[in-house]
Amino acid sequence: MSDQRKSLSEFDALVLGSYKDGTLTDTATNEIPESIRTSIQEQLRFSGLKGKLGEIRMFYGLGGNDENIPKKIAVVSLGINKDFEQSRVPEALEITRKAVAVGIRSLRELDVKHVGVDVMFHEHGAAEGATLGLYRFDSLKSIKSHKAPPKISPIGSTSTNTDGNLCWNTGLIYAEAQNHARKLAETPANYMTPTNFANTVKSFLEDLSKVEVFIHDKEWATKHNMGSFLSVSRGSDEPLKFLEICYNGGEKGQRPLAFVGKGVTFDSGGISIKPSAKMAEMKGDMGGAAAVASAIYGIAKLRLPINVVVSVPLCENMPSGHATKPGDVVKAMNGKSIEVDNTDAEGRLILADALYYTSSTHKPHSLIDVATLTGAMVVALGEIYSGVFTNSNKLWEQLLEAGKNANDPFWRMPLDDKYNEDIKKSIVADLVNVGQKGLGGSCVAAIFLKEFVCGLTDDSDVSEKENSSERLFDVDADDDKKIRYAHIDIAGSMITYRDSGYNVKGMTGRPTRSLIEFARLIAKNPDFV
Repeated sequence: MSDQRKSLSEFDALVLGSYKDGTLTDTATNEIPESIRTSIQEQLRFSGLKGKLGEIRMFYGLGGNDENIPKKIAVVSLGINKDFEQSRVPEALEITRKAVAVGIRSLRELDVKHVGVDVMFHEHGAAEGATLGLYRFDSLKSIKSHKAPPKISPIGSTSTNTDGNLCWNTGLIYAEAQNHARKLAETPANYMTPTNFANTVKSFLEDLSKVEVFIHDKEWATKHNMGSFLSVSRGSDEPLKFLEICYNGGEKGQRPLAFVGKGVTFDSGGISIKPSAKMAEMKGDMGGAAAVASAIYGIAKLRLPINVVVSVPLCENMPSGHATKPGDVVKAMNGKSIEVDNTDAEGRLILADALYYTSSTHKPHSLIDVATLTGAMVVALGEIYSGVFTNSNKLWEQLLEAGKNANDPFWRMPLDDKYNEDIKKSIVADLVNVGQKGLGGSCVAAIFLKEFVCGLTDDSDVSEKENSSERLFDVDADDDKKIRYAHIDIAGSMITYRDSGYNVKGMTGRPTRSLIEFARLIAKNPDFV
């Protein structure tokens, strides 16, 4: 929770930034009395501060009996000299994000109620760092060992945005959205069933204007011939749901941006059951669903002037006497038959129908699916990057920029038709849901999904000469009814084992902030689509 900028007397604690030489940031210098600044700078020199980013020193009672000076002050090194060029927006955002998160986490156990946050190099990054750093998941513990998070408010000017758009309030919204995704993905599967997921998302969207939420059931999916989606849900007693969300922030009839999220609320592997080690983490196999549902929350809160649709197929993948068996053949909504060679390759099966439904019904200009899809992606990229497979160079450049701004980065992977050979060797069906050689698993999964997006454009086969920065941001060569497509595999980035700064151990909620930032770039630059 946040209040707008207040005087220092309103706070019982502060987070301030310092340079390598021990001087405070310009924002802190303008707000902190000279005597207090002098004391801080002297103590920083005496303490042997090396100036490494995130290095922190705590100060108590510097103002004595002066009630206008907060009693607890966390000073965090920015790791750079004072002549840093704030025009480097992604770097300014990330340095601020990290420093503020370190400072706020050092204060949260000290029973503080209201913290003033130095906006440092970028107020958006400061709000993100504070909000993400304060996140904890302890709602299921009978004894709450942690204190309630403090309120946060900015100190220093909030009118010097480096890019004219991102500000303290946008930072709060981006971070709140990611925290929604974190909570959805972290909640155990017996609490976060398909029904509970849909109802939870509906509850945090219900007060937002221009948002419509539809929760469809098995009868609806059957009526729409979603045999691929239905096949995965058969082994579980939990009923499937198909969550459809529409945000109508743009002009009526304007083609929407579309997100599709994989929503397997628990993945046992089905009949092709997984090893028991780390199977508990498969409560997070709906990380893609959590990210896209939370992204539309952020988009609606920002009131971006665009239309957005989100589709989320929700089910469990369980073994039972009703479960789909290896070798079974199912029919997807687009009429293609699929041999299910491995029931643990279920994400692509539920996404197949969701992608076809979304592309054929809503006809978006850009369609992005997000999924914890393949173990091969974990091997390839670990937890640092999310892998992007796309048919559009321009779409890739935009996602790349969004990921850099959010420091929630993407790495491009090949979406190449040569991988089709692996999924078209079935004797009994049009497609098989896994490759025949067991190699390039992430690429094979991506090309499988591409089969279910109708109306694709393709600007990825341009020559090297054409593949310039100017070409990337030109209008795609195909007509304006075509769809740009990207598949984002977050199997590695869905979880982190790190616990520092704004990274909190557990389900990450990625790439929520990057998706919101991508939508903001689209809204800001309509020519991008």
